[in-house]
Amino acid sequence: MAKQITCHSIYEQTPTQDGEAGNRVLVDRVWPGGIRRRGAPLDEWMRDIAPSAALQRWYGYNPLQFDEFRRRYLLELADQGHRQAAARLRDLAELGNLTLLTATQDMGRSHALVLAEWLSDPEDHDARRHDDHSEPGRTGAAPRPPGHRAAVSTAVANLNAGALAFVMGTGIVSTALYVVGAGTASAALLWVALAGFVVLVPAYGWRLLRHRERFVADLLGPRSFAFLTLAISSNVLAARFVPDGHTAVAGAFLAFGALGWLLLDYGIPLALITASRRGPSLDQVNGTWFLWAVGSESVAVAAASLALVTPGHVLPVLAVVCWAVGLIQYLLTAGLVLARLLARPVQPEGLMTSVWIFMGAAAITVLAGVRLISLPPGSTLLSRPVVLGSSVVLWAFSSWLIPLLLALGAWRHALRRIPLCYELGWWNLVFPIGMYAVTTHELGRVTGTSWMTAMGRWEVWVAAAVWALAFVAMVSVALRPRSTSVREGRAEHGSGTDTEHGSGTDTGQAARPESTGSTPTRPLP
Repeated sequence: MAKQITCHSIYEQTPTQDGEAGNRVLVDRVWPGGIRRRGAPLDEWMRDIAPSAALQRWYGYNPLQFDEFRRRYLLELADQGHRQAAARLRDLAELGNLTLLTATQDMGRSHALVLAEWLSDPEDHDARRHDDHSEPGRTGAAPRPPGHRAAVSTAVANLNAGALAFVMGTGIVSTALYVVGAGTASAALLWVALAGFVVLVPAYGWRLLRHRERFVADLLGPRSFAFLTLAISSNVLAARFVPDGHTAVAGAFLAFGALGWLLLDYGIPLALITASRRGPSLDQVNGTWFLWAVGSESVAVAAASLALVTPGHVLPVLAVVCWAVGLIQYLLTAGLVLARLLARPVQPEGLMTSVWIFMGAAAITVLAGVRLISLPPGSTLLSRPVVLGSSVVLWAFSSWLIPLLLALGAWRHALRRIPLCYELGWWNLVFPIGMYAVTTHELGRVTGTSWMTAMGRWEVWVAAAVWALAFVAMVSVALRPRSTSVREGRAEHGSGTDTEHGSGTDTGQAARPESTGSTPTRPLP
């Protein structure tokens, strides 16, 4: 055991008592800015001991999430990616004094502090980790419900804040198929979207009741805007039901979506502004922040669509107000996200599919404008040329963004070799592509531009193919753990009976959160 394990900021002056009789190890994954590598005041840089990039994104140095971050990081220290570095760091701790260096400003809630605690008494943490994954009835282990009940309970506890992106993507592709006349396929996807909505919305409520601290921590985190998928998905379904003649159902979904939008569109910015402790604000800006604008525009699309088939002035006014609010929100968020991407270093691990919402938010703003143009003259507060001109400009900008986003994807996966594997964030890709297809087709229709309408029809089938790919990948990932544990059980016991293995077969992977949101591995759906 080390004589002394201490944590220091790498920007502090080197304490004389640290360097003479021990080792100074940098434990950050990224080299700290402003420190020259040659002559840096350290003996070793151990980047592989740091928390995974996904876990660091989820944590965001939110003080309410530190306890959960600590638990997940301790689990990660036992996985294959950290094992070699962990053994090396333990060896250094055995040799003498050890100083853990980090660029983290909040030392009291840093991963270095967790490392120091883990090195001071590793056996105790190993025992705790074993207890966390032990079977029911063992001393010190919390009882876990068996079978499917355990799987559902774990899925709800780890439910991603943006899980309803699945419903958003499926709903808008259903709308896209409807506008090109593929009625059967559109209806099938509508039922899939409804099933996802019926399952996920109660799951959100269950998580709020049973895991309130984790729910609130996500709501105050850097990806809190992902909760707006709750309102957006409802509004997407409302707009889809209108052309089928189900106005009462569409009105119910719009009422739910508008209420959710009203609470979250104000509540999330208010919570972020009034939070007492926050990390570097610019570094926390990410693509999910565009959902702030998407939420407003989704209300505009649903309200304008319903206003076409129902009398009254409330829905047209609601539509035009939300369209204008969403347009300003989009411009503000675009400035923040571009400043983040251009002014701060971007790691390929951190460049997620959520950046595609940059394009999707512009596209849904155009679609809302198209729906406003279709309303009877005089029913809105804005003139038709203003809305149409703004829509054409935004459509052109969203078209310009697509090659840039594709190039960033190629840089991430082809050049930097980030594995292309399924994650919930894929639905953040499906929704913008489907929305752009609908927008292109509908803008061409209202302006009488035949080439744009034809291009939109081709884009609809591209969106359908992307949806099918994401859906197959999602189902494959959902089924893989069950088939794996069946094979393992048969191999271990030499019989044809299924043997249940605990969910902790790979504790490191189980601790890693998804990219679009807050929580780990395999959220519903």
